[in-house]
Amino acid sequence: MRVKICGITNLQDALDAIDAGADALGFVFYEKSPRYINPNDAREIIKQLPPFVQSVGLFVNAYAAHADFIAKLIGLNLIQVHFEADDQFFNNLQTKHLKVVRVKSKEDLLLYKDQYRIVDAFVESYGGEGKRINLDWFKDIDCSKIILAGGLNTNIIEELKDFNFYALDISSGVEKSKGIKDKQKMINFVQQVDKYL
Repeated sequence: MRVKICGITNLQDALDAIDAGADALGFVFYEKSPRYINPNDAREIIKQLPPFVQSVGLFVNAYAAHADFIAKLIGLNLIQVHFEADDQFFNNLQTKHLKVVRVKSKEDLLLYKDQYRIVDAFVESYGGEGKRINLDWFKDIDCSKIILAGGLNTNIIEELKDFNFYALDISSGVEKSKGIKDKQKMINFVQQVDKYL
């Protein structure tokens, strides 16, 4: 099971996340988020990451050309699109990307069902509030291309063992405070994932 730790704001948290076993790190380029990071600061962190660790940029209400420019400038492997973009946006986007489905109902889980996608609980502020999706909604749904986000923490990992999620994406569940990670929480989370999933 793959793990992405999102909302990285400093090098030490990035290195601690990798030591804990994270496969990918997320950088938030949405200025209204408490986990926002300046692209230049993100670039300095990404330069120091070891091989085989994915760097992912989270964008909200961005133009495709701007997201591509940032991705190339700082060395992102992937872009998360956290807003309702039209087909033209995705046609224009040159960087590999993931759509994010902000789930209000079980039916939303079937959006883009043939694509890898992040599914997160709907909140007005575009994530990071620790809100969970009702796990009952995933019953009888193929979860093999779903990256689950929203309300994750060490205590609920065992509840996920009956679903075949592709990956987990966690942010607030491994923090001391908004934007600052807790090394032990990251270690505990990955250990629980390895144990049950």
